[in-house]
Amino acid sequence: MILLVTPPFTQLNTPYPATTQLKAFVEQQGYEAEQTDLGIELIDEIFSKDFIESNFPIGLPDSEKYAITIEHVMRFLRGRDHTLASRIVAGNFLPETARAKGTEELEWAFGVAGIDDEARYLATLYLEDLAEKMRQYIDSNFELVRYAEHLCTYAADFDEIESTLSKNPTAIENAMLSLLDRHLLHIKPDMVAFTVPFPGCLLSALRCGQYIKKHYPEITVCMGGGFANTEWRQLSEPRVFDYVDYITLDDGELPLMRLIIHKEGRIGDEELLRTYCRRDGRVKYVDSNSNGMPTQVANDTLPTPDFYGLPLDLYISTADMTNPMHSLWSCGRWNKLMMAHGCYWAKCAFCDTTLDYIGRYDAPKAATVVDRMERIATQTGCSGFHFVDEALPPQLLREVCEEILRRRLVFSFWGNIRFEKTFTADYCKLLADAGCIAVSGGLEVASDRLLRLIGKGVSVQQTVMAARNLSASGIMVHTYLMYGFPTETLQETIGALENVRRMFDEGIVHSAFWHRYAMTVHSPSGQMPEKYSARCANKGIYNSFCNNEIPFDADFDYDLDAVGDILRIATYNYMNGLGLDRPASKWFKKVLKNR
Repeated sequence: MILLVTPPFTQLNTPYPATTQLKAFVEQQGYEAEQTDLGIELIDEIFSKDFIESNFPIGLPDSEKYAITIEHVMRFLRGRDHTLASRIVAGNFLPETARAKGTEELEWAFGVAGIDDEARYLATLYLEDLAEKMRQYIDSNFELVRYAEHLCTYAADFDEIESTLSKNPTAIENAMLSLLDRHLLHIKPDMVAFTVPFPGCLLSALRCGQYIKKHYPEITVCMGGGFANTEWRQLSEPRVFDYVDYITLDDGELPLMRLIIHKEGRIGDEELLRTYCRRDGRVKYVDSNSNGMPTQVANDTLPTPDFYGLPLDLYISTADMTNPMHSLWSCGRWNKLMMAHGCYWAKCAFCDTTLDYIGRYDAPKAATVVDRMERIATQTGCSGFHFVDEALPPQLLREVCEEILRRRLVFSFWGNIRFEKTFTADYCKLLADAGCIAVSGGLEVASDRLLRLIGKGVSVQQTVMAARNLSASGIMVHTYLMYGFPTETLQETIGALENVRRMFDEGIVHSAFWHRYAMTVHSPSGQMPEKYSARCANKGIYNSFCNNEIPFDADFDYDLDAVGDILRIATYNYMNGLGLDRPASKWFKKVLKNR
């Protein structure tokens, strides 16, 4: 028996999809598997009357009111008690601190009819306030959708993480370990496998591994997921294996199966696949293709992800008023599903194209995708899908939409795209008819010169045309943007914001987000920085623990931090319909003056 665990914390509104795929595959091979989202179980445990009364300091302001209201608010956010909305909005139910932040102009935002949405927003502020108190008085590493992220992001060595793990668990960690122990006693697994998609899940996974190795030494502990795939390609730190027996890379199905038959004694260490272990005090990496055993599984042959066993009734819907796409991300329980493996383009200079999950494109048949959607909707009772692809393949997406309509099915879905010429008016109407409600895509630097330099394969005008057709079909359009790419001039950044302003003004983009360019070791720009006029002092030198982002130098004659602040403030105004009649250059007066 294998127990598949998503450790705290990923999302509050929906399960992370890794364990659902692994469970289905392991069971397809004839083995037993169970799964749990330890994060949402822990949220349920600590956002409760008993936990607050047991762990908040005596005399803490509003602690009694939090204890009285918390379980009612959680029921409301789970959709079980809509009648509470009026009391939340009325203003005398939640603690004062929750109603004091960001509540100006709520009538403008929600109107007089949007009571349920306004109540969800206020309840979200309430949870954020409560989380801040937990961070202040119980566990400084706690956040609602991540845990100890600051310790694990770009951690060159293991020292600080190990120091934290050497301390006694906090009350929140003890609650997590108690939940884990219940699963171990009930399921009695031979192996526990943790998926660690983000830095904000790593410390909790290691704490769980520490507990298992102390109290259940007979259980094999393994770990994989997005964090390992990006940060641990050059892992040489043996102390990690005090908390875990094996770490696997890339798609986990076959490495996990090899570990299972290795535990049965049918193969030795040398026949493991994409797996780290510790032998004779040193880290050993094995990637065997011996005995004719397969190393990859064709996407079309994978079983439908299995959601059974996940606590679907515990997920909550929160509200984000600052960004429409972020609100979509956090509200509603979406079934996460990968349409195709990898990116069909995989040429962008900033992207980790050398990694398997991006560089190896493998698409199933359209009928297979729709079969999976039907089966998952039956399992979960939910017809909404978030496709988690790097970019939805246009031809496959067309065929999927045609298959949905042919079967006369009703789904709602959204996902990531590339703004290609494929998105004609007729194609976008087909998407909308089949249930597409939103897309996100990278306009990135929003400058034709820079788009050519990074190998994006689209132009600004092409993006505008695609966005226009999508929005005309009633599909929400979100765009990702970046600043600070090597050789980018201030005038190009101003021009990029001007392009974004025009798209908002025309109503063809509804949501946007800027991030600062980060050079990674797995990207073309990280592997050939000189091609992009960047300099890396430590190229080819690897840390013992994490290796992903690379420090680099480029010749910028302006303040990147100040520019980043301007881009975010201006775009926030655009999303609220403000400043659209103001040329983008007006936002940069101070930066231009200080050059």
